[in-house]
Amino acid sequence: MATVAVQTAEPENYLNTEYGIKSWLLTTDHKRIALLYLLAITFFFFIGGFFALIIRLELLTPAGDLVQADTYNKMFTMHGQVMVFFFLIPAVPAVLGNFLMPIMIGAKDLAFPRINLFSWYLLMAGGVLMMYTILTGGVDTGWTFYTPLSTAFLNTHVVTAALAIFIAGFSSILTGLNFIVTVHRMRAPGMTWSRLPLFVWANYATSIIQVLGTPVLAISLMLVALDRLFHFGFFDPQRGGDPLLFQHLFWFYSHPAVYIMILPGMGVVSEIVTCFARKRVFGYKFMALALIAIAVLGFLVWAHHMFVAGISLYAGLVFSLLSYFVAVPSAIKVFNWTATMYKGSISYATPMLYAFGFIGLFTMGGLTGLFLAALGIDVHVTDTYFVIAHFHYIMVGGMVMAYLGGMHFWWPKISGRMYPEGWGKLAAMIIFVGFNLTFFPQFVLGYLGMPRRYWQYKPEFQVLNVLSTAGSTILAVGYLLPMAYFLWSMRYGKPAPDNPWNAAGLEWTTPSPPPTFNFEETPKVTWEAYNYDQIKEAPVER
Repeated sequence: MATVAVQTAEPENYLNTEYGIKSWLLTTDHKRIALLYLLAITFFFFIGGFFALIIRLELLTPAGDLVQADTYNKMFTMHGQVMVFFFLIPAVPAVLGNFLMPIMIGAKDLAFPRINLFSWYLLMAGGVLMMYTILTGGVDTGWTFYTPLSTAFLNTHVVTAALAIFIAGFSSILTGLNFIVTVHRMRAPGMTWSRLPLFVWANYATSIIQVLGTPVLAISLMLVALDRLFHFGFFDPQRGGDPLLFQHLFWFYSHPAVYIMILPGMGVVSEIVTCFARKRVFGYKFMALALIAIAVLGFLVWAHHMFVAGISLYAGLVFSLLSYFVAVPSAIKVFNWTATMYKGSISYATPMLYAFGFIGLFTMGGLTGLFLAALGIDVHVTDTYFVIAHFHYIMVGGMVMAYLGGMHFWWPKISGRMYPEGWGKLAAMIIFVGFNLTFFPQFVLGYLGMPRRYWQYKPEFQVLNVLSTAGSTILAVGYLLPMAYFLWSMRYGKPAPDNPWNAAGLEWTTPSPPPTFNFEETPKVTWEAYNYDQIKEAPVER
């Protein structure tokens, strides 16, 4: 008697449609490319985190007794360059944006799938060059490449580091261009501008900055390389150059780059807050306009980084005023998230804990930014640990919290599996505690006058530095946990339903994980954004 083996075939999705390394390295599926980005930026996150760990261990004691002074200079430089250009800038747009943008607007893919894959290869080429720079002796310019240090006085690998970031910048430009064209040309029928999810608005605003701002950084780094190699004298006063010109060029991109990092995070938090409060977003149109306003105003405030660099007092006054201006749309976001939660039916799931963390820490970072926008206070705290703390409250407390919140929110859709909710909540709380213990003492250190980038310090600063180093070890544990249980969930996690959070949005109408082309048929949108008044069910408890 013949025995027939009955196999329950898993539905075809983007993960199992093809197998083998070649199918991944040559894919044009935006979802697979998003996972390639995820692997890349996770690697760079841990490289940058390693340098941060060495920095904090060095600062555990007042004497410079772990590494030499020149090694310490390389450590904080490469920490900044790797984290900013190879993690923070591509994290949300390249991973979550790549995966979700086409599905959210009802498209089958991005407008230029091959350019999307090419963007990833450009980031990897820049990353390989940066790793070469690190392994062959490093660079010690600071992440800002300030002249004349970078052009004349340092003997480290400035040109290869600048070239690495130059190449990675083109990845950013092409990703932004792809998103802009996709949003304009590939929205599903009925998906009007007033129905776009705020995550799409946030990435659209980010893309405008990427396309307009990144070429300025590329040009300024190219000029540094030419100055260094051929002594053209763009920034050398002895040859008629102007060192301040480089700072103007660099910060014209690098201040908007802060919004490249934080705007997508704002989009993530908007999606999470409205879902777990079970309410429509308060002031949807103002939220969308605030995202665009932040992108536009971000280009007008670059010189507040240069108040003590020698710009005129009148220029300082103008940029100080404009810096207060840019706080207005950011405040609109915070007030509207708060109003969305007001009298909402709030669920304290893991993504919502990260959203709470984002709102609180981003608000602290934004308020301390107002201190730095005030000319008198800025003179006192410029180049102290106050600036370090402010920047990390925005970038790590804000953007990384949002990124992790988004990863937890959409992980069931990305992987088709649920992560362990208890471990997720524990990791969120460990990260929150570890972050504040790491960076809050640095506000006090900066106010007391401890300069940043110093290898040694006065003994009276040690207690606060010990607290900061202790917090960084707690923070490291918090960051390792999600990676561990995400990997665990890929094999052992419970299968995810199509819409585990009972959330609004087209991405939740597809299977988990989605098929290769996202939708069987092009959807027709007949409802307004965030129609939670029509979705009565609360998120399913997991």
